[in-house]
Amino acid sequence: MTTAVAQTTPRQVLADLLPASRVRDIALVVGGAALTGLAAQLAVPVPGSPVPVTGQTFAALLVGTALGAGRGLAALALYALVGLAGMPWFAGGGSGATASFGYILGMLLAATVVGALARRGADRSVVRMAGAMLLGEAIIYAIGVPYLAWAADMTTAQAVAAGLTPFLIGDALKAALAMGVLPAAWKLVSRES
Repeated sequence: MTTAVAQTTPRQVLADLLPASRVRDIALVVGGAALTGLAAQLAVPVPGSPVPVTGQTFAALLVGTALGAGRGLAALALYALVGLAGMPWFAGGGSGATASFGYILGMLLAATVVGALARRGADRSVVRMAGAMLLGEAIIYAIGVPYLAWAADMTTAQAVAAGLTPFLIGDALKAALAMGVLPAAWKLVSRES
């Protein structure tokens, strides 16, 4: 009698559908960093806050989900390091360790977490994608708001008022967009195969 052992392999993320190679992975990481940098240029100032509304968080979560945890982390780390080195691609053309740099640090962790969740299928349905996006946003704020309080010499209440509250509606809209885009991309791919 033989016993068959089922092999469990992690699910694919969207980037895994491209032919595997080191060049692919490098291109995806660089492209993810560049997409985040471009999205950060869509910046709208928020009165009373050193943090603008940007497309940066949406891009970071999208990059993490589409590339997976490892490549997503690498893309956001590249984005952060190049911005720290002086490339003006943080929010509104900024660079260096600004008061909003904590949000970028949060994006590193958030991209990793949503990438790991995508590998487990969170990007395949609207409901699971909603959970992944909300968790990703919570991670970004959990790091960004305390950093803002420290860097801008604010109280916790001031940092929440300046760095969290004004962004909740916009982030809910970004999450809704991601909830539609990624599951739709998987449906399109499954139809073509």
